[in-house]
Amino acid sequence: MNQQHVVVLGASPKEKRYSNQAVRELLAHGHHVYPVHPLTAEIHGQKCYKHLDEITQKIDTLTLYVGKDRSTQLIDSILSMKPKRIIMNPGAENELLEAKATENGIEVVIGCTLVMLRTGQF
Repeated sequence: MNQQHVVVLGASPKEKRYSNQAVRELLAHGHHVYPVHPLTAEIHGQKCYKHLDEITQKIDTLTLYVGKDRSTQLIDSILSMKPKRIIMNPGAENELLEAKATENGIEVVIGCTLVMLRTGQF
């Protein structure tokens, strides 16, 4: 299995939220997970980061669970992480981020992290 370092931007401590399920499923698939939420200390036993710039690990995938307004504010922080890939989950699409990421050689996938994991496309 190819273990990746994955940032879950917009991770939620609420079990029913897709971003929370993504943290759980990523861990179950053996990935290293870095949840980002400004008010939560940990999710599924993983330290929660308040800001993207607190994460110093080289990131393979950043999976996006925040709306366009929030991700637009974070474009510079996201690009400075230099993830190999950004997954824009349903409702998290951002054309400006997509264009800037592509300009910077970052692959952008419009899709659902949970579906990708469950169907072996992650």
